[in-house]
Amino acid sequence: MDLYYHPASAPCRSVIMTAKALGVELNLKMCDVLAGEQLKPEFVKLNPQHVIPTIVDNGFVLWESRAILIYLVEKYGKEDDSLYPADPQKRAVINQRLYYDMGTLFQSFFQAIFPQIRSQKPATPEAMQKVDKAFGLLNTFLEEDDFVAGSSLTVADISILAIVSTFEVVDYDISQYPNVTKWYENVKEVTPGWEENWEGVLLLKKYMESNSQ
Repeated sequence: MDLYYHPASAPCRSVIMTAKALGVELNLKMCDVLAGEQLKPEFVKLNPQHVIPTIVDNGFVLWESRAILIYLVEKYGKEDDSLYPADPQKRAVINQRLYYDMGTLFQSFFQAIFPQIRSQKPATPEAMQKVDKAFGLLNTFLEEDDFVAGSSLTVADISILAIVSTFEVVDYDISQYPNVTKWYENVKEVTPGWEENWEGVLLLKKYMESNSQ
């Protein structure tokens, strides 16, 4: 299976971690979005939305990381894989967390943190308030369970882990959210591919530091 990706991208890293959890081998194809490689005609033909991550699985093309995570488990997981179990209510909670991740947590990162990485522009107070609100919600989700969507690791944890770890490039203080802090320390230990994820975070931090000089 081909994966068009960049290691600094949190959504790409979530796909890598999920594939590793499932034992799925990926043929990694670097796509340097900062250099505009996603706009090359051959990639646009493959994916008209020209975004990463994008997978090609025996001719089947799919993009949007959270859709990819679900596809991987549904195709390559066990019959009732705990990463995305068959029970409709359990799946509904996982889906809700994934939508929260995409629409709230990742959006707060994109609005407040990404400008700091790309052009060293400080986040506005309003943007940082959205970050704080997103983490406050995550802290609430973790009040009763060790994982974001129940009692075991799911694709929602993996997707959210990729984003939360990326906040470390600006040293965002998550210690003010005790449930998130506890979850973060635990999920780093139990998620396959964490090391690769962290390498991507460090690469992003290095990029940010080089731009500040």
